[in-house]
Amino acid sequence: MSLTQDLAALRDGFARTARMPVVFLGHGSPMNAIQDTPFSRVWTGLGAQLPRPQAILVVSAHWMSRGTTLVNVTNTPSTIHDFYGFPEALFAQQYPAPGAPDLAREVVTLLASHHGEADETWGLDHGAWTVLKFLYPEADVPVFQVSIDMTRGLDYQLEVGKALSELRDRGVLILGSGNVVHNLHAVRWGAGSAPHDFALAFDGLFANKLVDRDFAALSDRAGLGSLLDMAHPTVDHYLPALTVAGASDQRDALTFMTDAIDLGSVSMRSFIFHPA
Repeated sequence: MSLTQDLAALRDGFARTARMPVVFLGHGSPMNAIQDTPFSRVWTGLGAQLPRPQAILVVSAHWMSRGTTLVNVTNTPSTIHDFYGFPEALFAQQYPAPGAPDLAREVVTLLASHHGEADETWGLDHGAWTVLKFLYPEADVPVFQVSIDMTRGLDYQLEVGKALSELRDRGVLILGSGNVVHNLHAVRWGAGSAPHDFALAFDGLFANKLVDRDFAALSDRAGLGSLLDMAHPTVDHYLPALTVAGASDQRDALTFMTDAIDLGSVSMRSFIFHPA
């Protein structure tokens, strides 16, 4: 899972432009936050190559809303430990990054057509901080989250991404965090567990359609059919990938990063759209 060449190519591309990339990371198990894994090593390497943003906007699978798109506007977002049954060392983790309240309130207005509303109750859930701690370990870049409206269709998240895309020219890193395949009912425990056929099939389909920029196919629930249902009993972990796709454009190059299937049914595929 070496990304030395890919990261070097990204670094060279970033040096030529001020336009920020958009990133999707498959975050997988919260344990990646406290273990030395192939995934955490990749996130560390990516953080060393990304241009330093003015702020980070995170769309995480773990902040879901209904009928609204919430934007957290707090000055100091809390570290949310939204899981259970894990070691105490994981609950002790903190990511004390500042918020970006002025920018976040602008995003509320930007998302007015998507029922944007300001929120002061959320912080940084584990979809955000477990990867941010490797990308920006000093926690010194302002960060805030935007929720996903679970009452809308898949194409709605593409529209949200498109609405957010103008922030890329203002030094904002748009980061989606979820998993391209996420079926915890089908997890196979144990190192080296074989991937389920459905996990390989959906992950491969997603990658091919993303390369083709066929976002309509990726947001066509009926067309994806039972394969989507097997890959995502609920689509919360899928939607941030669509947000990131929606924030891209034809000027972007696409680079894949990790593409392993972990625990048999969790795709760790990550990708970046960046100015060519």
